[in-house]
This record gives sequence, C-alpha cells and structure tokens, in this order.
Amino acid sequence: MSDDRVDAARAGRTSAKWRAFPPDVMPLWVAEMDFPLAAPIAQALHAAIDRSDVGYRWAGDLPEAYAAFAARRLGWQPDPARVIVLGDILAAIAESLRRLTGPDDAVVITPPIYPPFFGVTRDIVQRPIVEVPLAGRELDLDGLEEAFRRPEVTAFLLSQPHNPTGAIVPLDTLATVAELARRHGVAVISDEVWTPLPLGGRSVPSYLSLGEELTGPDVALVSASKAFNLAGLKCAQVVAGSAELADRLRATIPVEVTYAAGQLGVIASVAAYREGDAWLDATLARITDNAALLGDLLRAQLPEVRYTAPQATYLAWLDCRDLGLGDDPAAAFLEHGRVALNPGPDFGAPGRGFVRLNLATTPDVIEEAVERMSRAVAVARGGGTMAP
Repeated sequence: MSDDRVDAARAGRTSAKWRAFPPDVMPLWVAEMDFPLAAPIAQALHAAIDRSDVGYRWAGDLPEAYAAFAARRLGWQPDPARVIVLGDILAAIAESLRRLTGPDDAVVITPPIYPPFFGVTRDIVQRPIVEVPLAGRELDLDGLEEAFRRPEVTAFLLSQPHNPTGAIVPLDTLATVAELARRHGVAVISDEVWTPLPLGGRSVPSYLSLGEELTGPDVALVSASKAFNLAGLKCAQVVAGSAELADRLRATIPVEVTYAAGQLGVIASVAAYREGDAWLDATLARITDNAALLGDLLRAQLPEVRYTAPQATYLAWLDCRDLGLGDDPAAAFLEHGRVALNPGPDFGAPGRGFVRLNLATTPDVIEEAVERMSRAVAVARGGGTMAP
C-alpha cells in the first residue's frame, strides 16, 4: 500500500486507529475495521440524526433484537428479560466482576489474553489475578481445575472466541468448564464480543447455550461493536444465566453506569442485529480470504513466522520468536517497517515474541504490510534498508 493510499484511507477519519501513529505508519493494531459501515446501520443513524433522536439511551427493542440475532447466528435464544444494556464490554467486565466477586476474591484468566483483562481486573476492580496459560491454543482444563480449587478463586474471565489467538472454545470444553465452575463455586464471565465472527463456515457456541442448570450463576458479555465496527457508539449487553441473577444485576448496577450506553449505539445495534446479516456474511468471507492470504504471504516472505489462521475474529496471532527480534517484535516492525501491530507482551508473559495483526482490511494493505515487515527484519538484522 503506497503512502498515497494510506493517506486516502486515513482521510477524514479521527478514530484511534488512524490517529495514534504518524501518517506514514500502516495501522494494523486496534480492532477497528477498514470496511464501510453496513448500509442498514448508516441509514438508521442518519434517520436518528434527522429526527434529533440523540437523548438518553432507551433499551427499547434491543434485548429482543439481540435474542433473535443469537438464534439465527449462534444457535441459541436468550431470554430478552435477562439482557442488560451497558456502555461497552470493558464496563460489562468491570460491573460483572464487582457483582460476582468480593474484594478479597481472585479471578482466573488465560494468557495470552486481551490486555484489558489484566487492567480491568487488577487495576480498576482491584481483584487479584490467577493466570492459567493456554495449552497451545486451547484451554488448559487441568490447570483450570487446579485454579478453581483455590479458596480465593471465585470467578473465571473467559474469552470466547479467544482474543488474540482466534481459537474457538468447542461446546464440550465449555461444558467441562461449567461443570468445574459449579463444582468449585466459581462464576464464569464469558466475553463473547467476537462470537458473530466465525471464519470458514464455522460456528461459535455461546457459553450460556449450555442451559441454566449449568450456567445459571454466570454471564455472557455481548455487543455488535466488533462484528459491525461500532465500538465508538458505546453499546454492550450483559446476558444473565438466570432470571434471579438478572434481577440482582439490575438492582445493584448503578443507574448512571447503565446510562453510559449511547442512544445512537442502541439504534445502531438494533439495526445491526435485525438487518446486518448480508453485510456480515460478506465481511466474514473477506476476512476468511485475508487470513488465507496472510498465510501465503508469510510463507513466501517471512517463513520463520509461525501462523495458524484464526477460527474466528479478525485477529492474526503471529509467533515471531524465530526472527530474533526479542520479546517485542512489534517495536522493530514499527521502527523499521512503519507498521503498527499490537505487542505480544501486552497479552501477558506467554505473548513475548508475538504480535497481533488486524485482518479487517483490504488485501493490498496486507500485502504491503508483509513487505514492510520483511524489510524491517532485514534492517533489524543489519542486512537491508527501508525503501523510501
């Protein structure tokens, strides 16, 4: 991608993806898509502006719209009465941890993991963390059972599908997690913001689809934000595993927290859930193709990079340890290649030597990014120069 095309893609955009780095940097870091907004969502937002519908948010039909979407796309239908609207997934994580754990309780996470799992748990909610690293790309069930046995552990923060690896946790593994959680009195908080984004014709099971008997004390956290590129509109949903838990959450989450959701976010989410299927299907096909393209390019230009295409999400988790770029290869790719990727160490100790790359872009961007990364490796090793 030439600098002219970088500038054209950037033109007029003021979101974090495009403004966090200088203009000559290709931004393939934060989870924002480069694709145009789905037409039904754009139309719903324009209509809301035209009628000045920008007051305090009202959940309206959002719970019913999400329940119907989940039935079509995910194979389960939550009770709309158990859906609670909050501002975003991070707020949903924080409020779930505050309601389902006590001040001295510990929370299990599975690194490498989405960096805010560390920050929200440890710094905002101030709960100790117990790390159970992945076994390759899968949950370590023996490690989870050992952690759940610890008396201070009362919650497990699950990423389904997993960020950053893009691995889908299969239904039988989810069932084992639920059984272990019930046996040891652990609440499961399942971050499912990526569930609408399975690749290659796969499906992503929701943890709560196991049924109330297994998941009654637990929650799933969902949003249209990743699947439809709506993060800036601020609207997420907490789905409770039982009616009793939904009532308790509604009674204890402060009303000012619930009003951090935006009215335009609600409007956009309803449009996405009700009318976004065709756009989403086309987007999934593009991301699937991009994931395969990245594999081809890496094999040709950076064969030392180990890469398994994601089963879901639009995140590529690249093992760069054999490149000799140290714990944070993203720093070398940025300095020598002018490509911004997420540093692996941000995802915990198992992420050292890795980077995360955003696939939700156009093929020419991925081609240019790999070319720049390849040149960056040559420069870092002292055997090449960056092209002007």
